[in-house]
Amino acid sequence: MNANTQSIPFDPDALGRKYQEERDKRVRAEGNDQYQEVTGEFACFVEDPYIDSELKRDAIEDEVEVVIIGGGFGGMLAAARLHDVGITDFRIVEKGGDFGGTWYWNRYPGASCDIESYVYFPLLEKTGFVPKQKYTNAPETLEYCHVIAKTYGLHERALMQTMVTSTDWDEELGRWIVSTDRQDRLKARYVVHSNGPLNRPKLPAIRGINDFKGHTFHTSRWDYAYTGGDSNGGLDKLHDKRVAVIGTGATAVQCVPHLGAAAKQLYVFQRTPSSVDVRNNQPTDPSWIGSQPEGWQDERRRNFESIMTGARVKEDLVSDGWTEAFRLLFGSLRDKAPSKARLALWAATSPLSPKLYQVGLKKYLTDKAMTHMNLAREMELADYQKMEQVRARAESIVEDPDTAEALKPYYRQFCKRPCFHDEYLPTFNRPNVTLVNTDGRGVDEITANGIVFDGKEYPVDCIVFATGFEVGTDYARRAGYQIHGVDGISVSQKWQDGLSTFHGMHSRGFPNSFFFGPAQSGFTATYTYSLDEQSVHLAHILSTARAKGVTRLEASAAAEKQWVKTIINKARLMADFQEKCTPGYYNNEGMVNTAPQNNTYGGGPIEFFDLLAKWRAKGDLKGLEVR
Repeated sequence: MNANTQSIPFDPDALGRKYQEERDKRVRAEGNDQYQEVTGEFACFVEDPYIDSELKRDAIEDEVEVVIIGGGFGGMLAAARLHDVGITDFRIVEKGGDFGGTWYWNRYPGASCDIESYVYFPLLEKTGFVPKQKYTNAPETLEYCHVIAKTYGLHERALMQTMVTSTDWDEELGRWIVSTDRQDRLKARYVVHSNGPLNRPKLPAIRGINDFKGHTFHTSRWDYAYTGGDSNGGLDKLHDKRVAVIGTGATAVQCVPHLGAAAKQLYVFQRTPSSVDVRNNQPTDPSWIGSQPEGWQDERRRNFESIMTGARVKEDLVSDGWTEAFRLLFGSLRDKAPSKARLALWAATSPLSPKLYQVGLKKYLTDKAMTHMNLAREMELADYQKMEQVRARAESIVEDPDTAEALKPYYRQFCKRPCFHDEYLPTFNRPNVTLVNTDGRGVDEITANGIVFDGKEYPVDCIVFATGFEVGTDYARRAGYQIHGVDGISVSQKWQDGLSTFHGMHSRGFPNSFFFGPAQSGFTATYTYSLDEQSVHLAHILSTARAKGVTRLEASAAAEKQWVKTIINKARLMADFQEKCTPGYYNNEGMVNTAPQNNTYGGGPIEFFDLLAKWRAKGDLKGLEVR
């Protein structure tokens, strides 16, 4: 142990080796192919259990200014921001029975948001809605989606229980032709693809998955007819049932306590443990929100994401587990930052360095500062310290030493989305709850009667797949439809070797088409914040186009090429971190370097949002070919 680590109560080098060993156990050569596509005989896993009856209607032929695909927060925000600039001729197409997106599908018991509701719920100042708690639950989130829909009159512009089957560009008409499974044919000048990254259930390709004779469902299609109860728990129909949960990510962390309280026997099959920290939810003081000045929510969202990217702020407005972790990560670095005198010396001597002329003064000084502070090592040590606290929490709560050890996560905190929960770990103290730790392997087989791991069969009546959603698979596969642009080229063909966009929103060959999502865009913990910023950007572009008499917008080849270059260069900042992470959807199941341009904007969300704002301020639509 070197001098600067003498005071640390753990061996960082030993922890580094442990992290690498745990990662290596979990890397699979097949990457995302380890999951089964939910089609054909597995299509039952995507059926909608929440509709009272199937909607019956005639096919629609219509022409509108904008078709918005997706009725989650992205689609609703796109509609709201377009409405605010006077563009109201739009249709929203949603495969679910109502608005909500992820929150329409995720109704499992205990489902809740891990981001503070005052920053997660967009448009709070517009709607006047007051969340009941600091961290909202799924029923309230779905309620709020209905509030937004009512505020902007979205239901009358929506086609529910309707799946898009294709979008095809007609060059002669200058329109997109949007086709659906109800034989609708919608002509639109513009199409907004807001399918969401969390919409298609992910199912593990386990041998024998079709052989099980009991009951199965995915957490995103919770079967309350089988379990009883509701989102608040009370799963009374499980009192005589043996239940297995496969998966221990954020969803399992939230639903396992309810299953443990209800089932005769619960088996939790774990490949990789989650990082589970304190939640400490609190009720909202309505007078506090009522006393906030105009613009408070934007300030709060920006403050939160600024802390998450290491920016210096006067005050932590949110002050929760997320910001505490990042204050720990970045706080010690500021003490080691070079003095103004040292920076002045570097600047004065910089003309003597050939590197200056290769990278520019700003990056030259930044690189010097990072080297001076030993940035990567200091952040690693701070992360080790935080994760030691998380592991100690598991040890202090879980009574059985072997179970406690198995529940300890050995990876950097933000290799996987961290969880905050106060009931998950104590659930493993219940006599009817058994953790089956597969130590990175996953289960071996599913039989007619249960689940096999390491030669032992666990007989169960029900298997619940808490395995999340597809993230890194082909865009059209996740969307459920193909996009055909100029000359019939599909988005799958264009992006087969890696994403190519301008600002993550436009892709050459697909004019008047807008893509919402984190890819080549600003990734935030508060995903609704990113969607709102994209919606503001969309509204600006379309209102500017209308004012200028523009009817066709397409990314220029040069602008797209430069943006891809920017994404690749920025991605290098995170490449080493992701390479060392345990596999998950953050690092494409460990296949980090397959296509570096598939990353998000590496400068962080605030830098990205500011970049878009400066672009909008110029008002010239630079980077887009228009006519």
